Amino acid sequence: MQQFTGSLVSYPARVSFGAYVLAILLGGLILTTPLSRNPGCEPITLVDGIFTATSACCVTGLTVRSTVDDFSFFGQVVILLLIQLGGLGIMTITTLASFQFGGQASMRQRAIVAETLGIRSGRDLRWVTWGVLAAAFFSEGIGFIFLTVSQWGTEEPSRVIWKSLFHAVSAFCNAGFALGNDNLIPQAGNFSVNLVICGLIIIGGLGFPVIFDIAARIRKRDGLWTRLHTQSKIMLLGTAGLLVFGMVSFCFFEWNESLNSKPIATRILMGFFHSTTCRTAGFNTVDYALLSNTTLFLAILLMAIGAGPCSTAGGFKVSTFMTLLARSWASFRGLRHVNLFRRTIPAASVERATATVLLFAAVAVGAMVALLTAEHGGHLEGRQRWFLEALFECISALGTVGLSTGITASLSDPGKLVLVGLMFLGRLGPITAALALSQERTTYQPTYPEEEPLIG
Repeated sequence: MQQFTGSLVSYPARVSFGAYVLAILLGGLILTTPLSRNPGCEPITLVDGIFTATSACCVTGLTVRSTVDDFSFFGQVVILLLIQLGGLGIMTITTLASFQFGGQASMRQRAIVAETLGIRSGRDLRWVTWGVLAAAFFSEGIGFIFLTVSQWGTEEPSRVIWKSLFHAVSAFCNAGFALGNDNLIPQAGNFSVNLVICGLIIIGGLGFPVIFDIAARIRKRDGLWTRLHTQSKIMLLGTAGLLVFGMVSFCFFEWNESLNSKPIATRILMGFFHSTTCRTAGFNTVDYALLSNTTLFLAILLMAIGAGPCSTAGGFKVSTFMTLLARSWASFRGLRHVNLFRRTIPAASVERATATVLLFAAVAVGAMVALLTAEHGGHLEGRQRWFLEALFECISALGTVGLSTGITASLSDPGKLVLVGLMFLGRLGPITAALALSQERTTYQPTYPEEEPLIG
C-alpha cells in the first residue's frame, strides 16, 4: 500500500487529500453526537454524519437530514465552519496559520497553496493568502449586510442575523446549504435576496486568480479589459455565455410548466437564479422534481461544466470547456493552433483540458453504474424517470452542485457512500485525486515511430 500511494507528505496533492479526509471524518463524528442534533429527532447515523460533513466540506449542498430541523444550533455552526474551510481550501488557512505562528511555511505548503490559488509559488504567499481571506470575508460580509437588511422584520432579529450569515457564507462558497426545508423556494419572488445570492455565487465561482486580476486592473485604472489575463477573459465571457444560455433555456422550457402561475418578472428572475445556481451552488427557488426532462438534462450539462478553477466551485470548469470549444472551432477551420484574445493556448493546456473532461466523464459513468447497482430492487426504481434522476444526482455530487430531485434522503447507505465518494472527488478534482494516489516514481516510457489513427 505504501509503495502504491507513497508517503502522504511527499506531494502537495497527497497533503490536500489527507487534510480533506481528516476534516470530513472529524466533522462527521462531531455531527453524530447528541450536541449536534435537536432534542427529539432521530440520532444522526455515522453514514448520515459523514455524508453531511462531506457535503459541507466539499461545498456541495446535498442533504440526507434537515439542516434546520435535525441539527441543533451547534450542529449548524459545525456545518458552516466545514463550508468555510472547504470553500477557502483547508491548506490555504493552515498555511496562513503557519505564517502567523510558525514564522515560515514549508516548501510543501507553499506548493499546495500555489496550486490551490493558481499562482506562482515564488510570490509572497503571506499576502496572497491574506488577500484570499480578505476577498472572501469582504464578499460574505457585504452579502450578510444586504441579506440582513432585506429580511429584517420577517423573523426574530437573532434568527434573521443567523440565517443571513449562514446563507452569505454558503452562497460565496457555492455550497447550497440553506436553513429551510424548501431551500429558497419561499424567496422565489424576492429580488433582493435572489440577486444577492446570485452575486455571491458568481464572485465565488470566478476563481481567486480572476478576482485578483480584476482588482489589480481596477486599482491601476489601466485598461480594464485589454490588460486582463487570458484566463480572466475566458472566465468572464464563458460565465456570461453560460448564464444567458441557462436562463433562456430554463424560461423557454418551463414558461408554461413550472413557471406557469408566476408573474413575468418572477419567471425571468427564477430563470436567472436557476442558471446561476445549477452550475455549482445548489440553491433552488423551484422544486426540481417538477421540472421537465429537457430542463433536467440541460441542467446536468451546466452542472458538469461548473465554474472557475481555483474557486469555491466544482465541475470540470468553464475555462476547460472554453478551451475545448476553441480547439474544436480551430480544428473545423483547419488551424493548427488555438488562438484566443491574441494569445496562443499551449498544446499542453489543450491536452490537460481533454484529459480532465474524459476523466470526469469516466468517473461519472462508473459512479452511475455503482449507484444503479446499489439501488437495484429498491423502491426508487419504481419512479417514472429513475435513470434521469440518478444521473442528475451523480453529476450534482461530482460537480459539487447540491441540487436534487428529492431522492437523496431516500438512498440506501451504499448509495449515499457512492455520492460521498463523488463529492470528495469533485472537490479535489479527479486529476488531483489521481495524483494523490499515484506512485512516487514515474515509470520509464519508451518512444516508438509515430503512426496516426483515423479520427472521426
